Order: sequence, then C-alpha cells, then structure tokens
Amino acid sequence: MPLLCLNPEGIAAPETYSHVVVARGTKLVFVSGQVAEDRGELVGPGDMMLQARQAFDNLGRALAAAGARPDQVTKLGIFVAGFKREHLDMIEQGRVALFGTHKPADTLVGVATLTRPEYMIEVDAIAVIDDA
Repeated sequence: MPLLCLNPEGIAAPETYSHVVVARGTKLVFVSGQVAEDRGELVGPGDMMLQARQAFDNLGRALAAAGARPDQVTKLGIFVAGFKREHLDMIEQGRVALFGTHKPADTLVGVATLTRPEYMIEVDAIAVIDDA
C-alpha cells in the first residue's frame, strides 16, 4: 500500500514534507507524542540535535511496536518548545534519520513549553497500514 505524496500546483513545494498524502489501508496507527527519553532518562539536556534524534528514534520504536514502518506514516505533529529558525536543520536531521526520503504531511508548532521544561521537542504520528 504505497502512499501518494503530493504538492499541488500553485503551492510552493517544501523540501521536508508533502502538502498532501493520500493513503489506502485497513488499519490506522496513532502514536502519542514522543520525547527525548531513553528508558525514562532525558537525552541531550539543552541540545536540540540530540533531543530531535532521540524523539524520532522513539517514534520509530513506537511505530514498529504497532507493526508499522516509517514509510507508512501519513501525518506528523512536531512541537518545539521555544522554537527558533535555527532549530529546523537539527530537527530535519532527526527526521531524515527515521524517514529517509519519505515526506509525510506535517505540522510544526512552536510552543512555550512541553510537559517538562527540559523537553525541547515532541513528535507524534499517524500511519496507515494494511491489516494482513
């Protein structure tokens, strides 16, 4: 069940995500927000690069637990505490480590804080897979 990732004519084509993702499948997988923890311990205090990599790594583990692959993700939510433009490259490196060239639709939102002040990033996802 391949996803169809589209960037409609007349809307600027982004480098890191798709404006539209069309999916067909029989099973939806919803992954709660993943943060930069490894077995309950914060990874990379104050380091967006390390926190982004850990959050996306945790997202990959959560997807696998549900029988989903990163290339089956249709939608991402990315929440960044104290967002700054210079965070984009660091977030993208974590994202590419999980998704490679797959570009699901996404929303990146700058927020004042997350559930703990040490968290810099949280990512959630929706995937569509075939229920075989």
